[in-house]
Amino acid sequence: MWLQVQNELTSVTLRKVGISDTIPEEWFSKLSSNHPHALQGNLFSGSIPENIGGLMPRLEKLYAFSNHLTGRIPSSLCDIGGLQVLSLRNNQISGELPNCWHQLMFWAIDVSNNTLTGQIPSSFGLLSSLNVLLLSNNNLDGEIPSSLQNCSGLTSIDLRGNKLSGSLPSWIGQRLSSLFMLQLLSNSLRGPIPQQLCHPPNLHILDLSGNRFSGDIPNCIGNLTVLVSGKNSEVFLQLLYVAMKGRTLEYSNIVAAVNGIDLSGNNLTGGIPDELTNLVALRTLNLSRNQLSGNITKKIGDLQNLETLDLSHNHLSGSIPVSLASLNSLVHLNLSYNNLEGKIPAGLQKFNDPSVFMGNPSLCGVPLPNKCPGGDRIL
Repeated sequence: MWLQVQNELTSVTLRKVGISDTIPEEWFSKLSSNHPHALQGNLFSGSIPENIGGLMPRLEKLYAFSNHLTGRIPSSLCDIGGLQVLSLRNNQISGELPNCWHQLMFWAIDVSNNTLTGQIPSSFGLLSSLNVLLLSNNNLDGEIPSSLQNCSGLTSIDLRGNKLSGSLPSWIGQRLSSLFMLQLLSNSLRGPIPQQLCHPPNLHILDLSGNRFSGDIPNCIGNLTVLVSGKNSEVFLQLLYVAMKGRTLEYSNIVAAVNGIDLSGNNLTGGIPDELTNLVALRTLNLSRNQLSGNITKKIGDLQNLETLDLSHNHLSGSIPVSLASLNSLVHLNLSYNNLEGKIPAGLQKFNDPSVFMGNPSLCGVPLPNKCPGGDRIL
């Protein structure tokens, strides 16, 4: 009752305090002069008030993630001209996203982990200040709308775990020069990986896994500037942290993926480009479950910061480069189910799990049970 009669509030935070109720529409309407609302991590149920735009016309930030909200996202949110952040992730919100967005100050949308359907609204392209767009783990379909190329300040795009189709637009690399994170895994995108994707100078996280991409890995991938230079990423991470307010675990997972490329689970062919070894700041490289062939480049040892390397379930041949054993930071390795041959380099003995090398009939030496011809000596 005390809270309901406060008229001078500029911020309300009711985070993780165990409230289980519908959002109290009556007294929220009395807080229409209030700017940010933080209601995350409770047990709020019911739907967002359909007339929230009229109830709270001066709302700037709405953090209501990790509750039990249902219903649709009301179109009246589009009427709040000063809205900057909308975070509704981890609820049971359904229906289609409203296609009425036009706010000039909007810079972060996070509606991940709901049951939203339909297409990504083309009107998102009118949000000229949009920096963070997180729509993962819904049931969105259709193609990535071309209107998003107008959001030239986008730094973080996460569309994973949807039903998106079509090709990967070349404008993502051409127009979004500030892009820091692009996560499109677990969709139905197809076609080649465009050369233009090599252009964004600040791209730290690229995850295209679990789609239907085909063709060769572009050689120009070795030109991703930030993965060559190891440029500091703190500015982008701080921006993402604000948009993901309270999502400590998932934020930590994203931080762990910084300087990572994951192209696994596609239909990519050809060889592993030598140019990939230019990315000396790379920490994670996953090219597994494709149709890649040829040898593992002898220059793989140039990736001195690499912590995870997965090349399993391809058609790679030849010997395992000795330079791979020089990667002192490498803690996760998987070369299984290829056509590799010869002796396993001695420096890889630390990976004493046979599953790392299994499925290569002509590979021999510790930790595999099959002995090498001419003795057990391991190179």
